[in-house]
Amino acid sequence: MTATTAARLTLAGLIDLVGGRVACLAMSKDQNAKVTVLLFAGGQDRPGYVAKVPTTRTAARRVDREADLLRDPELRGLGPISATIPRPVMTVEHLGRPVLVTTGLPGRSMLAEYHSWRHTARAATVEADFAAAGLWLAELHRRTAKGDGDLASMLDGAGPAIARRYGSDRATAADLYQLAAIQDRLAGHRIARAMLHGDFWPGNLLMADGRVCGVIDWECARRDGLPTHDLAHFVITYSLYLDRHTRPGRRVGGHPGLRAGRWGAGLEYAINGTGWYPELAQRFLADGLRRLCVPVCCGRDVMLAELASIAAHADHPDFARNHLLLFRRLSAGGER
Repeated sequence: MTATTAARLTLAGLIDLVGGRVACLAMSKDQNAKVTVLLFAGGQDRPGYVAKVPTTRTAARRVDREADLLRDPELRGLGPISATIPRPVMTVEHLGRPVLVTTGLPGRSMLAEYHSWRHTARAATVEADFAAAGLWLAELHRRTAKGDGDLASMLDGAGPAIARRYGSDRATAADLYQLAAIQDRLAGHRIARAMLHGDFWPGNLLMADGRVCGVIDWECARRDGLPTHDLAHFVITYSLYLDRHTRPGRRVGGHPGLRAGRWGAGLEYAINGTGWYPELAQRFLADGLRRLCVPVCCGRDVMLAELASIAAHADHPDFARNHLLLFRRLSAGGER
């Protein structure tokens, strides 16, 4: 099959055309979820094609946006990492909505390894994850750097969105004050703009032999974003689930300073705690900031800015509000 828009071809027709096996991955809980369908040709143990099926009109617009970005020739001139980015094959139809079909990529989700027995309890395995993610991001940023922007623009639109979304909460006024203070501290720091993935977390990274061999789900990507978003997003999402397999109130294996309990305890531990994990997380962020010529002292504000951005724009209301509450706890704690 060649890259095209198959206006008359449906998803069911494509499945018949490919033959072989089909696997449907678990659907997101987001209000505008997409279903991922893996298509295996006969006798193959790796999917030849991946179909992203939107469940709402908003999701359909995002699928169209991702298809447009993946067709950008710039993504094919990025050296070795070009092979880690899905190639659009065609757009088919399902229930009147567009379905993006891309090439399948090798590797296993970093998230699967993350949740394997004691993976996040060992410094060596966690350090390897951070190193692999950092190397891939550094290459993407190096090859797509263009122009520059003010670091304070990480929060563009976040304040008004939070005011609209949580205006009935009396604590929101204090949130907006904190956001203004963070924006003031970040203002004046110039940073090269680059391709931004927009949802750079372990669930979107495919791994093989200790390296990132695939990065999926580009629907939130921007051609000229601030790379600090992806840096902070990875630390946030990697830290959030450290206590996922531990009962509330108990110590988390491998992390003496962390107890399972309230939502976001892992990120509070990463930012404010001591021990090998906070050191690795903070070093990952610091190394990335140095590479981008941003003072390391901006690290805490960069993390808070990304938390606020998630609270402002995430689809799932509970997920978004939990990020806001976490932002409140961390911003109220001040510099440590």
